[in-house]
Amino acid sequence: MEMHAAQIIALLVTGIVVGFASGLLGVGGCFIMVPVQFWALKSIGVDPTIAIRIAFGTNLLVVLPTAFTGAMTHHKKGAVLWKAGVSFGIAGAIGAFFGAFIASHLPGKVLAVAFGIAVILGALRMLTAKPPQITDEPSDSLVTYILWGIPLGIVSGIIGIGGGVLMIPIMVYFLKFKMHQAVGTSTALMIFTAIGGSLSFLLNGLGVQGLPPFSTGYLNWLQWILLAGCSIPLAIVGAKTAHLLPAKQLKYIFIVVMFYMGLKMIGVFAWLHLPI
Repeated sequence: MEMHAAQIIALLVTGIVVGFASGLLGVGGCFIMVPVQFWALKSIGVDPTIAIRIAFGTNLLVVLPTAFTGAMTHHKKGAVLWKAGVSFGIAGAIGAFFGAFIASHLPGKVLAVAFGIAVILGALRMLTAKPPQITDEPSDSLVTYILWGIPLGIVSGIIGIGGGVLMIPIMVYFLKFKMHQAVGTSTALMIFTAIGGSLSFLLNGLGVQGLPPFSTGYLNWLQWILLAGCSIPLAIVGAKTAHLLPAKQLKYIFIVVMFYMGLKMIGVFAWLHLPI
């Protein structure tokens, strides 16, 4: 079950792409990281159900330092509403802990298909969403933050994502955040959902048979170092770039990648016998 050069290079490149995306668009990059980790683990002989749980758990652990780095950079630009970020985040962390517990008891195929569907829905939202012209002040209601945060945390725990891709549209459309505020604040709340979810994947995977080397529960430290080591510095670059350019062109590239990854995780290409 040792990692080979191909898997290591794939994880390093993924870390670079994910870090930049995280800082630029306020998303955790899970739609790239999870499929690459899933492939790397399966290709060295890890059972698919264990592989998908490790991919989810390790992905959340990678989101943690990347989100922290991005949040600090956005904070310097005044784009993080900390009351919202912390309130959403604590509620989301509680939800993510329970969501990851649920995921630790579901079959691998169910988790892979659920993840694929979530990514495709996220891609469709990014494709069709038009930023509303916001003149109102953002919502400042603690109850609202908690009521949105818990269910979103549960979903992020079940499908192993930081939650930014779910949270940003809700902040913009329902809570009247400006786009830069939504991106900045979502990086702050992902710190909390990542802690809740990854801790749950760690605890629920203790003592499981068939884990690859360098694993504690459903967290794999080798994959974490390869991904986080590249994504953290690139998150700073991405967050700075976010304040320099409209991210429209990059957004469309991400939409294409999200559709591809979502369809691949569901198994559409295998069903059609397409070698992609």
